[in-house]
Amino acid sequence: MSTILKKRILIPGRVTEMTLDAAAIAGKAKPGNFVILRVKDDGERFPLTIADADPEKGTITIVYLVMGKSTAMLDSLGEGDDILDLCGPLGKATDIHKVGTVVCVGGGTGIAAMHHIAKGHAQAGNKVVSVIGARSADLLLFEDELGKFSHEVLVATDDGSKGQKGFVTQVLKERLESDPDVKEVVAVGPVPMMRAVAEVTRPFGVKTVVSLNSIMVDGIGMCGACRVRVDNAIRFACVDGPEFDAHKVDFDELMLRLKSFVPQEKETYKCYCECHDKKN
Repeated sequence: MSTILKKRILIPGRVTEMTLDAAAIAGKAKPGNFVILRVKDDGERFPLTIADADPEKGTITIVYLVMGKSTAMLDSLGEGDDILDLCGPLGKATDIHKVGTVVCVGGGTGIAAMHHIAKGHAQAGNKVVSVIGARSADLLLFEDELGKFSHEVLVATDDGSKGQKGFVTQVLKERLESDPDVKEVVAVGPVPMMRAVAEVTRPFGVKTVVSLNSIMVDGIGMCGACRVRVDNAIRFACVDGPEFDAHKVDFDELMLRLKSFVPQEKETYKCYCECHDKKN
C-alpha cells in the first residue's frame, strides 16, 4: 500500500502527476525503472515508469495519461488516499556512463520518463541537451523541471506556439549536424516518434536508445504481450528492457502489436465511465 502525498494536474482532463510515499522503492529506483500498480481490489495490475525518485524523502513520482479504466481509477484518487498495491522498482535501469554530450528526446507523457533518465545523465557528469515536443505549448510537460539540470532545453511544437515549429526530429537533426560531440541519444515517447528518431540518428552513427514501456502489460514477463523483435531475436520489454538499441528494434512489428488491445481498452474505459456516472 502507498499513500498519495501530492497530486498535480499537468494537463486538465488528460495528464496527472502523483508523488507517492514509497521509501523502499525510492531507495533503489534508478532511471529507466518502472512500478506496477493496482488501485483497488477490482482493478488490474498495470505499469508506469518512475518519473523521479527522492531517496531522502522516500518518495517517487509517476505521471500518467488518462486513457483507460485503470488510469481513470487511479485518477479518481486524491491526496491522502492509498493505492492498494505498488511493486518496484522493476525493469533494467538505464545504462548510464560519463560519455560527454547526451541528447534526451521526449514526447507526450514520455517526457516524464525521459526526465528521470536525463537527470541520471546529468548526475553522471554528462552534458544534457533535452529536446521536448508536443502539438502545442499548453501540452508541453516538465520544461521547468528539465531546465534545472539540462544544459539546454529545446522545444518543438506542431503549431509553432512555442519553440521551433515542427517535430522534435527536425530539432534533433539540426543538433546532430551542428554538434559532432553528441555521443548518445535517448528517446522516450510515442512509438512513431521513437522510430523517427532512430532513422534520424542512423546516418550519424550515434548510439540511440529507446524506451518501449508503452507496450508493457503485466510487467513481469508472464503475459508475453510486450514481446518485441530486437536484432532479429525476441525480447520482452518488461524484463529484458524496457530500453533497447533503437537501430535494432523491429518497429513494424512493434506498431502492429501496440494495436492489439486498443478495442478492449476503449470498451472497458467506456463501461467504467458509464458505471461511474451512474453512481454519481
